[in-house]
Amino acid sequence: MSLPNDDPRKTIFIAVLLCLVCSVLVSTAAVALRGQQTINQKNDIRQNILAVTGLYESGMDIDAAFERFDVELVNLDEGKYAETDIDPTSFDQYKAAGTPEYGVDIENDIAGIGSRAKYATIYLLRDSETDAVQQVILPVSGYGLWSTMYGFISLESDLNTISGLRFYQHAETPGLGGEIDNPRWRAKWEGKKVYDENGTVELRVVRGFVDENASNAEYKIDGLSGATLTSQGVSNMMVYWLGEQGFGPFLHNLRAELESN
Repeated sequence: MSLPNDDPRKTIFIAVLLCLVCSVLVSTAAVALRGQQTINQKNDIRQNILAVTGLYESGMDIDAAFERFDVELVNLDEGKYAETDIDPTSFDQYKAAGTPEYGVDIENDIAGIGSRAKYATIYLLRDSETDAVQQVILPVSGYGLWSTMYGFISLESDLNTISGLRFYQHAETPGLGGEIDNPRWRAKWEGKKVYDENGTVELRVVRGFVDENASNAEYKIDGLSGATLTSQGVSNMMVYWLGEQGFGPFLHNLRAELESN
């Protein structure tokens, strides 16, 4: 420190010292706030699930609202609830998709995600009085123009009618593909149908506008203007996740279970 201020050695020493101090402060903050970050991420997911079911209100008690949900882990390979000790509330299917233990390579990967996890966490919204299943919320993901889009789709108790759609993470172009966040576009999904009478996924995002008087209009959603690849990506992810490689077999079994009760 006795060196002159314009000595290069002193400049380098101060720069290195400043970098070390800043690194320690940032690392300490990251470790100290890790728990809060986990809580915030969990609450953000819950908020989006409440939003896709139409229950979310600003300032509401999220924990109390979530008491109406059953959180279940589904074995996608078997189309049944998973028989495992894994906690469905903490299982991250997107991280698990890249592991040898849980990852499954996808054939005919129309969603553009490469692989999926063997298990997926789903949410059942139950009636507060009758305990009957009102909605089933499923996680969906697929590649658009620039990014993988992550969201939730909610189906009504017939497991064929869409109640809501919500994306919580993507990097699509603002004003174009980013319009998947537009409430007016999301509202176009409400009441649309997924499966035809043969159980085939007919739901599609089409180019241009849907003529509501046209044949099969109940399966079609207006495309996003100037965002053809994003629209196609959303359409493909729905075909994948609601089809035979995704939640299709589970929804078939759940439908039979609900109809028998």
